[in-house]
Amino acid sequence: MKILSPLILLIILILIAWVGTALAGLETLFGLVIPYVALILFIAGFLYRIYYWSRSPVPFRIPTTCGQAKSLDWIKRDRFESPSNLFETLIRMAMEILLFRSLFRNTKAELKPGPNLHYGSNKWLWLGGMVFHWTFLVIILRHYRFFLEPIPFVISLTEKIDSFFQVALPILYLSDILILAALTFLILRRIFGGPVRYMSLFQDYFPLYLISGIVLSGMMMRYLTKTDIIKVKQLSQSLIHFDFTVPSGIGAIFYIHLFLVCVLVSYFPYSKLMHMGGIFFSPTRNLANNSREKRHINPWNPDVKIRTYHDYEEDFRDKMIASGIPLDKD
Repeated sequence: MKILSPLILLIILILIAWVGTALAGLETLFGLVIPYVALILFIAGFLYRIYYWSRSPVPFRIPTTCGQAKSLDWIKRDRFESPSNLFETLIRMAMEILLFRSLFRNTKAELKPGPNLHYGSNKWLWLGGMVFHWTFLVIILRHYRFFLEPIPFVISLTEKIDSFFQVALPILYLSDILILAALTFLILRRIFGGPVRYMSLFQDYFPLYLISGIVLSGMMMRYLTKTDIIKVKQLSQSLIHFDFTVPSGIGAIFYIHLFLVCVLVSYFPYSKLMHMGGIFFSPTRNLANNSREKRHINPWNPDVKIRTYHDYEEDFRDKMIASGIPLDKD
């Protein structure tokens, strides 16, 4: 059920959008009201999570490292796996965010006859994650052409590079094919990977299914149903400028696509997808490993009154003399 229930929920969401627009004529609700509500939920949830994490205490240096820390001058150290200053920490964070450096070192352990425990490299997850995240970013950048006029050069250049392998009309975007392949790999890995399937929950499958629904509906609009792009841009411009007008005749498939996007945007800050913002607040990544150079003291430790032996002796001097206990100070 944890595999099928998120799929059933996705189908229900698609039916809600289809019935609401194709049968009930609620284009204004799905074209204006729901996008604004989704944006408000996203901003409020995102800011709350960032505020909550920013208030979390981090009294000690607990970076996760796998290299030699800075020590004696004649001992070679790893600057970026065990950074000791802000610059090296920023480089390490950049490699983690842009290249998934820790995931690249992913290893798998298998128990083979003997019994012997074998460790091996497992780069497929790193490759699938890289392809998914980067193509998702490219697709988001391409969609900015619906909201901006004139279209910035960066967006136009991204679109030209994405459609470099043009083979037909309409233009076939490479990012569409790659993200679909990456999503298929990530879903099948959770379904058929024994340990991963055991650990996966509803909230692990639902985002993958939801993004797959968004990708497939978007590809259907582009390659099959031929949605009117001019009217789509008019709706996008009305959302940006608070014009509150919905062009007629866009089609139900577009509102299904838009509704799924709104669900993803609303769900994002309250799900595991929020790791996009959480990685910047992870003390295992964003701290320098300089505990040997600098003493880090818990800033909210209560002041403890120190009672030395000299104070103890002054308080109990007479009793110690009467009991024959030697004194440090006569």
